[in-house]
Amino acid sequence: MSMVPKATLGRLPAYLGYLKQLESETVSATSISRALGFGEVQVRKDLGAVSGEGRPRVGYVTSELISSIEHCLGSGNIKKAVLVGAGKLGRALLDYSGFSEYGIEIAAAFDRDAGLWQTSSSSGKPIYSMDSLQNICTLEDIRIGIITVPKESAQEVASLLIKCGITAIWCFAPCRLRVPKNVSVRYEDLALSLAHLCRQD
Repeated sequence: MSMVPKATLGRLPAYLGYLKQLESETVSATSISRALGFGEVQVRKDLGAVSGEGRPRVGYVTSELISSIEHCLGSGNIKKAVLVGAGKLGRALLDYSGFSEYGIEIAAAFDRDAGLWQTSSSSGKPIYSMDSLQNICTLEDIRIGIITVPKESAQEVASLLIKCGITAIWCFAPCRLRVPKNVSVRYEDLALSLAHLCRQD
């Protein structure tokens, strides 16, 4: 699946969500295009990258397309992640059950607040001291880290995660991280996203 373009991978969750609510056994690229607002040519290219071409006058078999997209997203091969920063945002992510649909499981959270140690989120995910980070990452062979700490602490946390073997970081702090070339980072600036929406109104 390494040949699937990144832009296509970014649209796959939207396709998957739409397909799972369908009751029909087959679906056409045209109907998907209309429902999601993507161009029909783009839909055909995206789906062709993960499942091949649809059948003439029939379209795609819904169940087969769902399986193909789930396989591409890794739902059958769970990858574990760790989260640093067990505040309100961190706990919300810990308790979100939808990650499993895309092959991701947040195994544990870590925080410097001693009052949170040895507790768990409402979903039962454990919260540990930062001192346990290296051990958990090594034992669980974890390569994905999620940062939900204030921007003042984000670089320090990122550097620590990298020392623990993390090679992919999802950062919610409104800052840019300095990382080695072999480490990929995805940024989520919530305030900036809301500001963009306000300007479009």
